[in-house]
Amino acid sequence: MKKTVAFLYLIILVNFAVFAQQDPQYTNNMYYKLGVNPGYAGAENALSGLILNRYQWVGYGGGEPKTLVFSVDAAINAFGAPGGIGINIVSDQWGYYDNMWINLNYSYKVTTRFGTLGLGISPGFYNFNINPDKGWVSSDDVLNNSEGGAGDNLIPQQQSSQLAFDIGAGAYLYSNKYYLGVSASHINQAAVKYDDLASDYLVRHYYLMGGYNIKLTDPLFELRPSFLFKSDIASWQLDLNTNVVYDDKFWGGISYRVQDAIALLLGVELFNGLRLGYSFDLVTSALKRNSFSSHEFFINYSITLERSRNQKYKSIRFL
Repeated sequence: MKKTVAFLYLIILVNFAVFAQQDPQYTNNMYYKLGVNPGYAGAENALSGLILNRYQWVGYGGGEPKTLVFSVDAAINAFGAPGGIGINIVSDQWGYYDNMWINLNYSYKVTTRFGTLGLGISPGFYNFNINPDKGWVSSDDVLNNSEGGAGDNLIPQQQSSQLAFDIGAGAYLYSNKYYLGVSASHINQAAVKYDDLASDYLVRHYYLMGGYNIKLTDPLFELRPSFLFKSDIASWQLDLNTNVVYDDKFWGGISYRVQDAIALLLGVELFNGLRLGYSFDLVTSALKRNSFSSHEFFINYSITLERSRNQKYKSIRFL
């Protein structure tokens, strides 16, 4: 009975998410800004690659969100205009869904009195893939005490995959001390139709991010508070983060996702340009009855093409 109730509860969440916030959430969002703001592309003035793996609501009992990210960006100077390019490849699995999102990113850099401003755009494609036979039961099935995957008009009766064009845009202002960004994803709100009954569409999301570097009394230590606000107008989410960085090589901190989770942040630079990061989310919302935590790992490597790889590289990924 408890398992059935858990299934029903998560089905309600999944069906709600179809018409609410769909973009994956990242606890280490301060290290993966390209995922929400194309204006960030090339901000490090380096070639940077990132792999991120997130396991959300571990132990829920099936259908928990799992996200895998591969991202690369680099600074360029095309036709005498400074800028940046990048690519995001995101695999996002949750409930009935096994979606893939690929977008290209381009930013045009403008020097202002407040810092460098990156104006970006991110065209790409979103592949909706839904499988009603992933060992789940729908809300109607639970109420009718049946075992099939039929009966929910939001879900097609057989596995289906649809491709949609997607586009986002953003502006990212940064200097050696702070950053501020505003962006929107799924601007065109692409829609797909699986069959005569089931359909999907991408909900437009809006993002606001910011952060500041504060030198402490000991020059080896820096305090780096930051935030990420996300909304689809119908709902919102706010992450408040603080990292303490030692000698630009070790960091640790906490993050609070309002009314959802508290997270521990840890990371280290193993050698020039190679960094590993981890976060552990302790669920504080109603989901804690069935799930205890979320885990997120990332590896990031950045090199400056104009320099030797043996030279020390100072990343500005968290500026």
